[in-house]
Amino acid sequence: MTQARKVALIGTGLMGFPMSRNLLRAGHHLTVWNRTTERAEPLAKHGATVAASAAEAVAGAEFVITMLSDGFASGALLDDREVQAALSPGAIWLDMSSAKPEHSRAQAETLKSLGFGHLDAPVSGGTRGAEDGTLAIMVGGEAAHFDAARGVFEAMGRPVHVGPSGTGQLSKLANQTIVAVTISAVAEAMLLVEQGGADPAAVRAALKGGFADSTILQQHGERMTTRNFDPGGLTKFQVKDLNNTLDEATALGLTLPATQSVRDRFQYFIDEMNGAERDHSGLYLELRARNGLPV
Repeated sequence: MTQARKVALIGTGLMGFPMSRNLLRAGHHLTVWNRTTERAEPLAKHGATVAASAAEAVAGAEFVITMLSDGFASGALLDDREVQAALSPGAIWLDMSSAKPEHSRAQAETLKSLGFGHLDAPVSGGTRGAEDGTLAIMVGGEAAHFDAARGVFEAMGRPVHVGPSGTGQLSKLANQTIVAVTISAVAEAMLLVEQGGADPAAVRAALKGGFADSTILQQHGERMTTRNFDPGGLTKFQVKDLNNTLDEATALGLTLPATQSVRDRFQYFIDEMNGAERDHSGLYLELRARNGLPV
């Protein structure tokens, strides 16, 4: 049985809210805070304590989870003197936001200098994975901190320690590169079978279990052909992750042509088709527009 721990979770948005519910279901003592309080308040009926400030949320917590928009947001919170002063001795900060590896390394150094632990632990699996507690969790940082936090992570998904600080974020960038390029390939496949007269649902069923099968084919392929682009993974965050991937590649002296191409297409979807707040499977609409088809 997992030991109940005192956990603070900051950022109860599309991902943070269901992650909070799973932490509560696992028996952890949870305090939550969100800049927009209304997004955190419903968690009270599930057993969470809703804090009035970030500093109040982290006070007494053994583990502090941040699920925010990027490394700038989590870094600003971590650098807040009131938050630092409220941290409990030995607390470990679990940044589950998607950020640049360099941000995670800097945050780890800051916390280490103050006597606290840090793990960069971005996730994959989208809102469905967050709701089901099946997120893939890529964790960078000290092995001892990972071992201490394992029970907390396991309430939300499947954690794997991938290396030192920053490598969790590096793994997420690799994940997002695969996701983005695969979305592009699935969009082309779905458009091809639609225009050729095949039943897209039947094609997905035919491919299920084969070498071309994937979660993206089954879930996002369905989104594309049913035109359901309500956000699970926001396009604006997909572009943010691809920009981080390309920045990291440049720092390593690498050229990633497929990543660059699909990043530019997502940016077009944002700039010219108002796609920022739509699901990233909406790249299918950019493909239709590129082919002169109605969107």
